[in-house]
Amino acid sequence: MRKIQPSSAMQEIVFGSAKPKESVAISREVKAGRLRRIAPKLYTRNLKDSPEAIVQRNLYLILGQYFSGAVISHRSALEGGLGRDGVLFLSYKYTRKIMLPGVTVRLLRGKGATDGDMPFMENLHIASPARALLENLQPARARSGLSKAWSPHQIEDYLDQLVRVHGEARLNEIRDHGRRIAPALGLTSEFEQLDKLIGAILGTRKQQLTSDAARARAQGAPYDPHRLELFTKLYAALKGQLLPRRHVGTLSDFQLRHLAFFEAYFSNYIEGTEFVVEEAADIVFRGRINAQRPADSHDVLGTYRIVSNSEEMNRVPASNQELLELLQTRHAVLLGGRPKKRPGQFKETANRAGETIFVAPELVTGTLAKGFDLYRSLEDPLARAMYMMFLVAVVHPFDDGNGRIARIMMNAELVRGMSCRIIIPTVYREDYLLAMRALTRQGNTAPYLHMLNRAQDFTSRIEFGDYDQALAQLRAAGAFFEPHPFFEPHQGKLLMPGKD
Repeated sequence: MRKIQPSSAMQEIVFGSAKPKESVAISREVKAGRLRRIAPKLYTRNLKDSPEAIVQRNLYLILGQYFSGAVISHRSALEGGLGRDGVLFLSYKYTRKIMLPGVTVRLLRGKGATDGDMPFMENLHIASPARALLENLQPARARSGLSKAWSPHQIEDYLDQLVRVHGEARLNEIRDHGRRIAPALGLTSEFEQLDKLIGAILGTRKQQLTSDAARARAQGAPYDPHRLELFTKLYAALKGQLLPRRHVGTLSDFQLRHLAFFEAYFSNYIEGTEFVVEEAADIVFRGRINAQRPADSHDVLGTYRIVSNSEEMNRVPASNQELLELLQTRHAVLLGGRPKKRPGQFKETANRAGETIFVAPELVTGTLAKGFDLYRSLEDPLARAMYMMFLVAVVHPFDDGNGRIARIMMNAELVRGMSCRIIIPTVYREDYLLAMRALTRQGNTAPYLHMLNRAQDFTSRIEFGDYDQALAQLRAAGAFFEPHPFFEPHQGKLLMPGKD
């Protein structure tokens, strides 16, 4: 008997054969229990894993063997291969539906690889973006719920995303490529649609669009849809939760002076502008600018000038335009000592922190506008404060100072609502950052709401009428400790005055 050899390096797959001797050998292996059939002319030596799992990890090996030269096309090309619904579309010599365990392969009669199509795996190609877009614009009728094409809304969102990530030049490259290949593919009418669509998104042609993101870009106010999704999650969480009200009356001059100092001190310390508290007090209360660190000194002083101004901190935006103006005027004061940081001007280059890439410069005003639409329907002061801080922090509209300006905007909401402000002490920095990451990266709102609620509770317990008393309370609570896993337990967390 001729030994059955597994195909390629993937030892678990054996293909059927038209040769009589090999076919008989396969049948004997199956009867002996050393081989099992998982689809027509497809066998495996893996007797444990499910056929679905085996097919999925060997899918392109299988398709390359059976349909050599096929092109991953239509919506599958834009999705990068097998879709979440387990459907894959291939342009091939004929049209047919192939059922494999866990996978439906739709063969569509069409051209083989053409200019711009890239080699894929196992003798397959994948359609270029231009070809895939043209194919997705073909008239499509879903059969058994399986459509070969994306909806117009999905195509527009995809084009908008291309602009956000790669710029307008990328859309023009795709349009030029589509113009070249459309005649050979028989898709000239589809190219006319694509040409109009790209022109509409870039604002050079009139065309009705269905996607909110694409319409906003066409109107000159593009925004970041992923960030808007986060804003929507936070908004829903804030509307669905009853938040505490920590009401405060009118502060005395001493209370305001001391509260504003510690607010400015801790807000700068979080961002790396680190002074011992006595030195910061000299800067703020006695005007002693550190000669070796004049810019850092002005950062603390600029923050204090804003948060100690009752009139300024009682201003909240009534319109999107007022939001932009408040951000810019406050930022101009905040970073007035750092002219190279372009105080009061929105960023012109992208910024990031670690793995987080913030909203692109051209999307800043549009994303703030979309976020403001949700903000204005919030009524509770703490809810508005929590939302506003996240909105500004996530958009990151400036080259520098974004965290500080976000916390200033947060506390202005609380001042306007006659609620206790929120201070983030040094020891609470990791709690603050981890809660922000949980919301920005996983969309988890609970840690963020808990963190700010606890910080406000903490702030409400400090007696700011007397500076020395406030300082002593903050020290007793561990507020000045740097978070560190090797500190003693009492140094590793924020202690609540009068409670812990």
